[in-house]
Amino acid sequence: MRVPMLLSLLALGVATGPLLAATPPSAASPAGATASVALAPQINAADFATFDKTLSSDAFGGRKPGTLGEQRTTAWLVAQFKRMGLQPGNHGSWFQTVPADSITLLNPDVQLHIDVHGKDTRFAYRTDMMVETLQAKPVVDLKHSPVVFLGYGADAPTWHWNDYKNIDVKGKTVILLVNDPGFATGDPKLFQGRTMTYYGRWTYKYAEAALKGAAACFIVHTSDAAAGYPWSVIQNSGSGPQLSLPTRVDPSPRLPVAGWLTHAAATRLFAAAGLDFDQLAKDAAKRGFKPVPLQATASLTLHNRIGHIESHNVLAMVKGSVKPDEAVIFTAHWDHLGTDPSLKGHQVYSGAIDNGTGLSMLLEIADAFAHQKTPPQRSVLFFMPTLEESGLLGSQYYAAKPVFALDKTVADIAVDALPIIGPAHDMTVIGKGQSQLEDMLADVLKTQGRVISPEATPENGFYFRSDHFNFAKAGVPAMLASSGLDLIDGGRAAGEKAAEDYTAHRYHTPNDVFNPAWDYRGILEDTQALYELGQKLSHTGVWPQWYPDSPFRAAREKMMAPAGAGKP
Repeated sequence: MRVPMLLSLLALGVATGPLLAATPPSAASPAGATASVALAPQINAADFATFDKTLSSDAFGGRKPGTLGEQRTTAWLVAQFKRMGLQPGNHGSWFQTVPADSITLLNPDVQLHIDVHGKDTRFAYRTDMMVETLQAKPVVDLKHSPVVFLGYGADAPTWHWNDYKNIDVKGKTVILLVNDPGFATGDPKLFQGRTMTYYGRWTYKYAEAALKGAAACFIVHTSDAAAGYPWSVIQNSGSGPQLSLPTRVDPSPRLPVAGWLTHAAATRLFAAAGLDFDQLAKDAAKRGFKPVPLQATASLTLHNRIGHIESHNVLAMVKGSVKPDEAVIFTAHWDHLGTDPSLKGHQVYSGAIDNGTGLSMLLEIADAFAHQKTPPQRSVLFFMPTLEESGLLGSQYYAAKPVFALDKTVADIAVDALPIIGPAHDMTVIGKGQSQLEDMLADVLKTQGRVISPEATPENGFYFRSDHFNFAKAGVPAMLASSGLDLIDGGRAAGEKAAEDYTAHRYHTPNDVFNPAWDYRGILEDTQALYELGQKLSHTGVWPQWYPDSPFRAAREKMMAPAGAGKP
């Protein structure tokens, strides 16, 4: 029940109505400096700082789904929307219930045993490998499963590439490389060169291995650059309860055993089998590579506690005045990694950047839309999904059970882990080159004297790592926008250095905390730009399209074909 929960939050001293008290940045400080573009009155540094400071405070416990932290977070978000005057976004409700299975590993001393000609080589949990089951079963027993190296594990017809060709992996343990061959070779004609494709993403590799019938899949973290994050991120993200949609919601095949290996562990494993891992990894990026059986078997046993939770997407809207059944969606996930009592010092994964900044931006934009003199012609939905950190599950659920029909959904604009590093000459579009949303944003930025830039590290595959991706897969034009890195003060070198520092030292760690010295000028300009983009999209008759070579165009065309629904 939501009402008793709200009362309990008041008793605990967590703000649910007015904003928590915050001191506006000093006019003499960088954060208090005047922005170079005109901002809506509701878009200001004091509110933005208060939103982020509150959401990332220890009182919210790291915003873990299924915990008191979820209750406090979602109740507080709803209270802000009510205060602003928005309406519930799900047919009279502020929430969309998302069921999830919870799987907790009970034997973290588990070891992976690789047997080669009777000799047992062992690999330790966390140190050498991370492992879990993607099936909600209390016991998973992998016994003497033949091990085979499958290169990148890609079955990619577009690039005439199939690592699974002429091999049956049913019941086997497949070892795969992170990313895809284009990254390894730098060849722009191989996949997409340095830019990661979906075939390089771990979610694809797990799904494809399961579809082919593998018993286990281990992805080798060959380097931080290839994966897009350090080994510590895999350790932190894989610890504690792991959540997934129940099979009744998502019936697709799932791996009994899924995991990662460090580069050192993979080298040792292959050496035990008399093979050179680094040489085979190089060979795997060449056309014609054939799977390599290791003449070894893998064994391990996972003991799990299975639970079931219900988490909640938060939805608020400004109702359209002309076509309320058509919607523009702004998306930012509210969840994070919770609290780890085993840590020394600060134990809360505060998530001030991931995704406190995205949530704060959506709240600012929502407030601006709610106070427009002229209401938007279309409905504007502010969608704050849960379970993003568990594999984009909240948005996956919404895409399967949308509140607004997908053929009536104009676009999804998502923000996630926005850096606050000062004003920039640009804004970043992750996965640039997908749709006309980019052209529309470019027009807005031109009025600000700014431009669009592609992401600095396309090899990291960020386009597949946030909630907009579930809209894209369904066919809805979707864009992941972020702050620019070509800073007014220091240029691109300073921006990229700041981004790299965040990834190395704060991303998915308890160090991702609120900083009272942040310079908000840049992120406020970004907020204004996306607000203006949303205004353009909220006009009836505007239907942005995927570019002709986008892999998501076909799904949109198929969706819009019946009765000409939503066609421009």
